[in-house]
Amino acid sequence: MASKQMLAVAAAVALAVLLPAHAAATEHIVGDNNGWVLGFDYAAWAATKQFEVGDTLVFKYKSPNHTVVEVGGADFNACNKPANANEWGSGEDRVALDKEGRRWFFCGVGNHCARNMKLKITVLAAGASAPEAPPSPSSSPAGKVQARVVHAVVAVTVAAAAMLAL
Repeated sequence: MASKQMLAVAAAVALAVLLPAHAAATEHIVGDNNGWVLGFDYAAWAATKQFEVGDTLVFKYKSPNHTVVEVGGADFNACNKPANANEWGSGEDRVALDKEGRRWFFCGVGNHCARNMKLKITVLAAGASAPEAPPSPSSSPAGKVQARVVHAVVAVTVAAAAMLAL
């Protein structure tokens, strides 16, 4: 009986540790409800977000009106698309943030980059704390629901394990 209780407690502790880490990965819809469009301030949008390794950027737009090009900092500033640049054009492009550091994106159509259709972000280590930023007024409702569900699951699991231990 005691070994079952210990197993239940161990499972609850594992869930309490692993679930928040899994839930920490965020899917960022670039531009939120606006998507990837001309006339949107992506610098201001990015300033309200924290990007971490394991997160994903999702660029939503009408193809072929726009594309997403990933470049280095100098090419970003010059709106230059080198021949070896990564370019997406599906209209719903998903970019995994798989390492720390700066990432630069712009629209490769016409003069869209020159018209400021570009995004610069800094990707932090997973679980890292960013300098304090103002809360995002555009946090997605889905993200808030996901966080509440994870907290509820953890609370129920810990409560169940505690009851089994009695």
